[in-house]
Amino acid sequence: MFERLLKLIKENLPDKDLSGVSEDSRLIEDLGMDSIGMMMLSMSIEDEFGVVFDAPVAFKTVKDVLDYLNEHATK
Repeated sequence: MFERLLKLIKENLPDKDLSGVSEDSRLIEDLGMDSIGMMMLSMSIEDEFGVVFDAPVAFKTVKDVLDYLNEHATK
């Protein structure tokens, strides 16, 4: 699942060197995502993993996203 998520992050941050991304990487502080990037990533996650965000979810780290997906992913 990490590799699939990393692929989506790379698609949303094509100009960033993401070779050092780990589960502990912070989406905003370490990867440089802004609010639009977070929205685009959320839409990509919905498509890729079959989840629907009914309410706002505050992801801080890659692990936060993975934990959410482990509980809610349908694909």
